[in-house]
Amino acid sequence: MTAAPQDSDCLFCRIIAGELPADVVAETDRTFAFRDINPQAPTHVLVVPRAHHADVAALFAADPTLVSDTIRAGVEIAERAGLAETGYRLLMNTGAHAGQTVFHAHLHVLGGEPLGALVGGGLRMPG
Repeated sequence: MTAAPQDSDCLFCRIIAGELPADVVAETDRTFAFRDINPQAPTHVLVVPRAHHADVAALFAADPTLVSDTIRAGVEIAERAGLAETGYRLLMNTGAHAGQTVFHAHLHVLGGEPLGALVGGGLRMPG
């Protein structure tokens, strides 16, 4: 698969390029991970593919193995942070209604405290 070029208007592409500062946690030739500047948990790391893809659907369509590489990086970060025993959340938002605010595919690694329900009052069970 050919890598998508970086987007000069994309916040995450600019962080990856070193144009903007970040607290870098880990990086590989295909992924880049840094601490979220607005953490929602004691551990909140973003894992982004180095190649620009607007969301996880576009990423999967272009390079399914990069989705796997991104998740692998998230799991390794959670394990190194000591979250494996108590638990952690891996989350990818797609689109504005899901809460995506930066349109470069990224994985949130969250943990370090009980995280509670994903939406409102929790999951709705049918009938």
